[in-house]
Parts: sequence; C-alpha cells; structure tokens
Amino acid sequence: MLNDSKAKTTILLLVADQLVRAVMREALEREGYFVQATGDLGVAVDALKEITPDLLITRTHVANMSGHDAARYLRSRSPRMRVLIVGGLMKDERLEYRESLEHFEVFPKPYGADQFLAKVKEVLDAPR
Repeated sequence: MLNDSKAKTTILLLVADQLVRAVMREALEREGYFVQATGDLGVAVDALKEITPDLLITRTHVANMSGHDAARYLRSRSPRMRVLIVGGLMKDERLEYRESLEHFEVFPKPYGADQFLAKVKEVLDAPR
C-alpha cells in the first residue's frame, strides 16, 4: 500500500543521463512519488506550467550549465519547491556555503538507492 503523503508528493527530476534518470525515476515511483522526469531544462520549464513540484532533484551539471544555476532558474518559477542536487560534488566548504545560501540540499556520491531515497524523504520532511 502506498503512503498517501508520498502519492501526493510531486518530484521534478532533471537528469541528462537517460539511464541514471530512468533508475532514479523507477526508485522514486516505487516509493509512491509522482515523478515528472526530463533531461532537458526547457522541458522542465514547460512542466512547471502543468505541475507544482514539491521537490526538484537535479545533478551537479545539466547540459551547458551547473545544476545549481538550473535549480535557481526553476525555483524562480516555483518558489516553494525544495531542491536536492545529487552527484559528484566533492566536500568543499565553498560549495557547501554556496548551496546553503539558496537553501539547496547537496548529496554527493557515492550513494545507493536506499541512501538516495532516505535523503529525498529527509529533504521533503525538513521544516521550511
């Protein structure tokens, strides 16, 4: 049985790599989240006309821009959306400070599906 709160939770997944996007989407949907997935920033912008995501999940790089810049742009169109940037960020105080200014969560590699799903839940459950 799906958790009703998860079934009402909408996630916008912006990941360029098709295989990574498919694996992440499958894991999230298996947990009961509604997922709008794309690898293209323009499609993500268009999706915001149809959905109001609770969470944006993006990688550290999207096409020709950083995931941070893409997240900032998308959040300007959906201000209440939480942001989780996943990927290969190294531990660096400068990066952590930059992300904290925008109230973005950062989740560096390596991680498995269980850790990823736990981080998604943590971000969604955190107080605003």
